[in-house]
This record gives sequence, structure tokens and C-alpha cells, in this order.
Amino acid sequence: MHRGIFFDIIPDEMKVSRRHILQITGIGIVVAGAFPRMAFASRNSIKSMRTGAQPGNKTRFVVETANRPSYTLVYGENTLTVKLSNTPANDSVKPKLASGTLVRNVSQTQIGDSVNIVLDLKKPVAEIPKNQIMVLEPNGDNDYRLVLDFVAGTTKANAATATTTTTAPTEKKHIIVIDAGHGGKDPGCIGRGGTKEKTVVLSVAQKLRTALKNAGFTVYMTRSDDNYLKLNERAEIAEKRHADLFLSIHANANPSRSVKGFSIYTLSEKASDEEAQKLADAENAADKIDVTGFESFSKDIRIALSSLQQHAVAEMSVEYANGCARAFNRAGIEQQAGPAVRHAPLAVLRSTVPGALIECGHLSNKAEEKLLKSSAHQDKLVAAIVKSIKNYDFEV
Repeated sequence: MHRGIFFDIIPDEMKVSRRHILQITGIGIVVAGAFPRMAFASRNSIKSMRTGAQPGNKTRFVVETANRPSYTLVYGENTLTVKLSNTPANDSVKPKLASGTLVRNVSQTQIGDSVNIVLDLKKPVAEIPKNQIMVLEPNGDNDYRLVLDFVAGTTKANAATATTTTTAPTEKKHIIVIDAGHGGKDPGCIGRGGTKEKTVVLSVAQKLRTALKNAGFTVYMTRSDDNYLKLNERAEIAEKRHADLFLSIHANANPSRSVKGFSIYTLSEKASDEEAQKLADAENAADKIDVTGFESFSKDIRIALSSLQQHAVAEMSVEYANGCARAFNRAGIEQQAGPAVRHAPLAVLRSTVPGALIECGHLSNKAEEKLLKSSAHQDKLVAAIVKSIKNYDFEV
């Protein structure tokens, strides 16, 4: 997969993923000659380690990290190794070992870009059930904590080989924020039969939320009922939820009643064509409904992003949009004449979160208005979007 011109000029030993670049905040962090600092800032770090005795002869091991840990467990003979990716060893962190546990000692070994935290055990341990593995969010004076509760026992893993690994994919759910366009006093466009955009897109968004949750994603909505939200508020929700992807769901209208089909938009300072600019003007004008006028974006969002952040967000957004368009085409959903993916200065997409605005079809077209109202067609749209998200590479 092509990663873009900015990535091509970074030496291989300094390369980081675009997802890591999105963690950079504030202006001036990335400057010429400062790539090593950028790579270091994106890495995780160990804050503390400790053991404790739990009821039922369980041993608890806790490792505290600055960022959410990405980990693998390796079961060996009388050892349990916790491998933390993108994390340096930190010998200054001394483990606090409680008495009455299975852990004799804890050591750290750096292997490539990962640290192996090796627990020297008095006895082999059974494979840890997923419900005994927790990643706790920051709370008070604590940062992220990976918590493992385990008991003595044997498994095929530690009996056969010391290199068998297990992972806990349920702890790595990607976060999707779904934005149902318009709402409240802003109906959006209205079809010839009186169908309001705000009603159609909310129905699609609610179905999409259910389908994505069933597929294992963490999902939030900017609105779950007929509420009015300003465009910057929608973008801020994606920021506050630390979303991996932001999708704004809309339906289109055109002076020509014959125009129909879906189209997908990503953020660009310059519209890709005249129609994209007109759509941006129409969507951005939603804020003018509020008598208080336009509000400025929050400081975090309106601060100029580093050039690498801008390119990372743009590239990831376009990659998702292209994948979504392919999923729509394969599902037999009609595409609007012209390019399926377009670019426009859409205020709702102004954030550090990759995202796209999906125009599901045209309410101004009589036949498509009927389609967009139907539950079966909404299910078809949702299935295609879910497939596009499953196929999207979040980590590149």
C-alpha cells in the first residue's frame, strides 16, 4: 500500500505509522530535522509494575503504561512473558512484589521495538481466560493499566513450547464515531414526497451502530435522536472519543431531479469540482441556523496541525473513502455520475480523526427517495459500510 510522499522521504529506521503521527498534538512539534523526536514521542512507556495476591489462590500482575498497551502473552515453562509493542524497556521501574504470589521475579528485555516483561514463576500457570485480562482506563493518579489474574496450572501452550502466544483481540477494539447529519431545527434536504434528510440518515446511523457493535467495534454517535448539533460539536465528539474513524451520514439533493446515486467526500481545503464546492457550502451553512452565528472551533481543533498530521489524516481518509466506494459498487448500490470519491472543505470533517462524509443517495430523485426510505435499502447501505470498515487498515 502506498503511504504517500511524506513517508517516502523518512529514513526507514525512523518510520512510524500514520496512526502514531495522529497522536502528535500542537503546532511546531514536527520540524525539519526532528523526525527522531517524533518517533520517540509516539512510543509507549512503562510507569510501574506490581504483583498482588487475590482470592481463590490467584496472582495479580499489573503493568501501568502511559498509553493504551498493545500486548501479547507468551506462556513458557515456569515463565509468563508480557510483550508490549512499541515500548522501550525501563530499568528504572522496579517491580513491587507482594508475598504469597506465584511470581518470584520480574525482568525486562528489549527485543527490537518491543519490551518483554518476563515473570519468573514458582509454578507454571494456566492460560489466562479473557475475562481475567483487563485494560483499565486512566483514573486519578493512574495511567493505563494492563491487569492479569492467573492461577497455577498447565496448558498445551506451556507444556509443548515456550513460544506459543495468545492475544486478546477484544482489548483492541477500534472506535468509530457515527454522525447522523442535520437534526432538530435543521431538517437537511427534503424530498419531493416530504422525506426529511435528518430522519433518513438517523435511521441509517442507528442501524450502522448496531451492526458495528455486533461486529466487535466500539461505537459512539454524535446524536441518537432528533437533536441539533453544530458542526464543530460533531467534530469535537470524534476528538474526545479518540475515534479511529469518523463517518458523517447524509442524503443529497440536486436541482436536476434526474441526478441520483451515492458519493463520498473527504476533507480538502480546495474542492475537487464545482459540485463538491456547492455541497460544502450547503452543508457548512447548517451552522447559520443558530441565531448565535458561527462559533469558532475549540483550540485543539483550530490550531494548525503539523504538515505530517494533515497528510496522514488526508491519506487515511481517502483510503477509507475509496474502500467504501468499492464496497458500495460491489453491493450494487448506484453511484452518482462522475467520481465516487470527491474532496471539499467540509467543516464537519475538520479534526485529527480520519473520516468521510457519505452521501447515501438523492432525496431530490423520486425513485431514490423511495429507496432511501425503505428498510431493506438502508440495510444494504449499512452492510456495505460495515464491510468497508472491516477491510480498512487502521494501523498503517
